[in-house]
Amino acid sequence: MSNPYELSDDMPVYVISVAASLSGMHPQTLRGYERVGLLTPRRTARGGRRYSMRDILTLREIQRLSQEEGINLSGIKRILDLERELEQARLMAAELHAQVSLLRNELESTRAVAARLAELRRSQTVDPAATLVPVRSTTTVTFWQAAPAPGPEQGEKS
Repeated sequence: MSNPYELSDDMPVYVISVAASLSGMHPQTLRGYERVGLLTPRRTARGGRRYSMRDILTLREIQRLSQEEGINLSGIKRILDLERELEQARLMAAELHAQVSLLRNELESTRAVAARLAELRRSQTVDPAATLVPVRSTTTVTFWQAAPAPGPEQGEKS
């Protein structure tokens, strides 16, 4: 939000009487919906309920599902829970899509570097002085050597 006075849809600013009026319900109905878990308004420090515009839109949807569709409260609760899960899945899918795009870009960049390295490696057979990174000659260093197995010359009894 660029304007500090601009409210988001999630800002809990409406008291129960205003929320009830905006949703076309009685305040007692809102309390009942809270009891059955359809809606959870935020609370002030003194315990007063505060509703956001998103809460009011949810109340309107509850009313529509109940009155127009004839769905009972447990069915409405299930529908709202599934819609929340669907929204979370959509957000997760969007995040994963962004990560895949980023990884594809990194893969293409890595492939380009690998192609360039392969090209330099092939051209090295023509001009050995054109090395990308100086390479030292390999020297074998032995840190541990197994002791020879005892044989008959070392006093083994037959």
